[in-house]
Amino acid sequence: MTDIDLNALSLPELKQLQKNVAKAIASFEDRRKAEARAKVDDLARELGFSFDELAEAAPTRKRAPSAPKYRHPENAEITWSGRGRKPAWIAEALASGKSLEDFAI
Repeated sequence: MTDIDLNALSLPELKQLQKNVAKAIASFEDRRKAEARAKVDDLARELGFSFDELAEAAPTRKRAPSAPKYRHPENAEITWSGRGRKPAWIAEALASGKSLEDFAI
């Protein structure tokens, strides 16, 4: 490895060195990914498949949007399914003593 006296470099030289290092890191990562892809392609070919076939075969689970369970008392268009974070209007109502059943659809 080359020893560089960073204290002897000017600011523009240091910035250029920083850019060059970033490019070298990205290039290194790209080469490693290409090597990994080649190994996976070879293994898939040995088993009678292509990598693309195997990648497409991976199931993707998507959740269907859940039905709203709670409705805003003043604006019926604002709803909440009961999943995820409580909306501010629910949190405020609960803090003031109301219950979720008060907003049930």
